[in-house]
Amino acid sequence: MAGLALDGANPDVSLLYDINGLAKSAPTWFDRVMEFVGEYGILLALVLVVLWCWWSLRRREDRESAVSAVAALVWTPLAAGIALLVNIPIRGFVERPRPFVDHKGLDVLVDGKTDYSFVSDHATMAMAIGAGLFVAHRKFGAVAIALALAEGFCRVYMGVHYPTDVVGGFALGTAVALLLAPLALLLLTPLVSRVARSPRLGRLVRSRRVGTASLRLAVDLPEPRAGSKGSGTGKGTGAGPGENDLAA
Repeated sequence: MAGLALDGANPDVSLLYDINGLAKSAPTWFDRVMEFVGEYGILLALVLVVLWCWWSLRRREDRESAVSAVAALVWTPLAAGIALLVNIPIRGFVERPRPFVDHKGLDVLVDGKTDYSFVSDHATMAMAIGAGLFVAHRKFGAVAIALALAEGFCRVYMGVHYPTDVVGGFALGTAVALLLAPLALLLLTPLVSRVARSPRLGRLVRSRRVGTASLRLAVDLPEPRAGSKGSGTGKGTGAGPGENDLAA
């Protein structure tokens, strides 16, 4: 794979120069913003999206739905961590140098990148979070996937990854998050359900306000009157429960 990138006519290299060329024509302050966003900003935004999703899921009225959704949410960061571990032998096997090592004229916005390029850790982690979050909640997952795509663009813009490094990271993160999700949920759902029943930790899974509101709604429901239609009692004073007053 590393050898393919040495050819200047390779579409991977051409797209690298096209995207990174935007950094040369951009003002310095914009490059600094992209450097922060590509290194830390989008990952921080993904963490905030996960926390926002958790806050929304725990307010569901259906307890079983809340437990299953929170279990999927717990799987999200675990999937990102496992994807990064899987990437370690992949990087060692491919041994693809960073693009600025073999190609001159790139505007590299981040210094100190001496490890291998394929697969992008940032793209892998971002897409694993996006795919895992999509399992828990589709709307929040769609937002996270959009952030992951932006992360991939930033890595190429910064001159530290080839486009195929990013695509490989997207594929790896998605595969780990989705293929292992059934097994992960099978193990995590009973654990989260047990936490939900805990007096102290239960609010991590389901908001106490939701449970109180549901109980209050049940208490406020009007009781059927003794002589109302369909109550199962007769209209006469002498009719007992379950008796028809016409039988007299």
